[in-house]
Amino acid sequence: MLPPKISTCLFCSFKAARQQQSFLQWPSQQTASVSTKFASRPNRMSLAPFRRVSTPESSPGEAARPNRRRQDGPFGGMNQREANIRGIPERVTSQRPAQDRNGKWTSRRDREDPRAGGFKALKMQRALAPVSYNARTRIKEQIAAIESFEQFPLITAIKASISSQALQGMQDINPTPVQRIAIPALLGSEDAVRKTRKIVQEKGEFLIAAETGSGKTLAYLLPTMNAVKLAEAEDEDIKEYNEALQQEKLEMALQPSLAPSISEMPHPTTGRPRAIILVPTSELVAQVGGLVKAFSHTVKFRSAMISSNVSGQVIRNRLFSPRGIDILVATPHLLSSIADSDPNILSRVTHLIVDEADSLLDRGFSPLTSAIIDKATPSLKQLILCSATIPRSMDNYLRKRFPDIHRLVTPNLHAIPRRVQLGVVDVDREPYKGNKNLACADTIWTIGKAAAEHDGPVKGQMDVKRILVFVNERETTQEVAEYLVSKGIDAIALSRDTPEQRQSEMLASFTLSTPLTAPKEDHPGSLADNQPNYVPFGKVAPPVKRKLPNTKVLVTTDLGSRGIDTLAVRHVILYDVPHSTIDFIHRLGRTGRMGRRGRGIVLVGKHDRKDVVAEVRDGMYKGQALI
Repeated sequence: MLPPKISTCLFCSFKAARQQQSFLQWPSQQTASVSTKFASRPNRMSLAPFRRVSTPESSPGEAARPNRRRQDGPFGGMNQREANIRGIPERVTSQRPAQDRNGKWTSRRDREDPRAGGFKALKMQRALAPVSYNARTRIKEQIAAIESFEQFPLITAIKASISSQALQGMQDINPTPVQRIAIPALLGSEDAVRKTRKIVQEKGEFLIAAETGSGKTLAYLLPTMNAVKLAEAEDEDIKEYNEALQQEKLEMALQPSLAPSISEMPHPTTGRPRAIILVPTSELVAQVGGLVKAFSHTVKFRSAMISSNVSGQVIRNRLFSPRGIDILVATPHLLSSIADSDPNILSRVTHLIVDEADSLLDRGFSPLTSAIIDKATPSLKQLILCSATIPRSMDNYLRKRFPDIHRLVTPNLHAIPRRVQLGVVDVDREPYKGNKNLACADTIWTIGKAAAEHDGPVKGQMDVKRILVFVNERETTQEVAEYLVSKGIDAIALSRDTPEQRQSEMLASFTLSTPLTAPKEDHPGSLADNQPNYVPFGKVAPPVKRKLPNTKVLVTTDLGSRGIDTLAVRHVILYDVPHSTIDFIHRLGRTGRMGRRGRGIVLVGKHDRKDVVAEVRDGMYKGQALI
């Protein structure tokens, strides 16, 4: 029996077809239609459209920004364009960058992260190569076991000459930290090789880096003299020359002869030194050469120093003396010109020392210094670079040119000694009102006035203070010196425009270690008491009423800050804020040398970097390295 036929209305059939078609749509479209229909009842299982996944909601009025991937979690470092393996991954914060007073955008993390603090202004300069504090700690442990020069394997004559020639009149003759590190390594002692885990090869390359005034010259000079004396005892040519000379003396005692003496013939070392010390200026030639000459009287070797201060005839007589030469102190320009005409002068060099390497390896000196190193390489056994700082430019040069160089650094490298105090004078305040010349003169008068109140070593005599004033531009040296003279101060200017002979004369009184005294006079008073109250317009000011008798001032640029041993200088005035941390270290290093106390005074004006001065002062107080 057939089922009864059910009739359906046309409108119902059309409605059923529309419902069946809606269930065949895509899930996202279906969900969207459902969510639209039931907007008042949101479904927890509904998904957002694909294009909006992981896109942060922007607040009203905020411009759209590209999304930054969060780096938290074990998989935070995946799918990045940069590795970022050297530092701490940056965390995404919901705070927008803010503008500082200079209009620069800074994030909240930069303002609140305590790890970002400390030496921000100095780090912006990026002038010095860093040395880790773990390495500084290991160096302190290494030098703790050495207490005297007797522990070094030096020959007896050199040990006896240290106290009599180099450290005359000093109470403490114990080695400094740089000497405890460098001397054993340069001598190639087994103990130094074991501690530093280095193998001293046939040709050793060393970098000695230590703070200013720490005795670096003695650190490389003692091992060099020791090597020269040992090589002299094993040199066959010198043995034959000495034997022939002794034989001639015996023959002359038995039967005099009119034949030319062997002693008048050239020595095997004539014009062929065994050790060469390169320094940048003529002043350093005289300073280092004087120390080498003092040792030669007791250790018995031949030395010479040549510079542009002497004539060509004197240079030839010293370099090609018939008695020979063992150690030569010279500048790169002069030695390079001589080596071009006579290459044999570098054919016998076994020890080459580049003092003030940060200057001799810069753009000005680097071609000449590199050429000398290349010509001396065939016979070279030790190359020693010495510097008070390691600039990043020199650090990159050494990593490319000498990748296996043995670095001998001290724990206090790139740190100004704490025995040096730093004072700051704000030039913009009263009574100077922006006059930096007046602030400099008043500071010098204050130092002289305080020194005149007390007797010196001799009763009735007062100490003469030697003060260095550093400026950034050489044109300023003469201007400042003339102003100080007009205020009754004994001041002279020293720059590269000054003839070299005159430079040596100016620095002579500042490099003497003996104190200067003057008869004690009446109290000099203050600078204000010494000046006229009123000077009519267009008239010349009358001469000063009184002069400051117990001060000597030298106004100079960085020419006088590199290597000059100003042992008697106790006060340094920074007329201009130095451009970099390197200049800070070298200028303030002219005082507080060899364990003595010193004081630096910096004049800060409107356009000077006060933040740099504040960080340098804070680092000096804490004894930290300025990096």
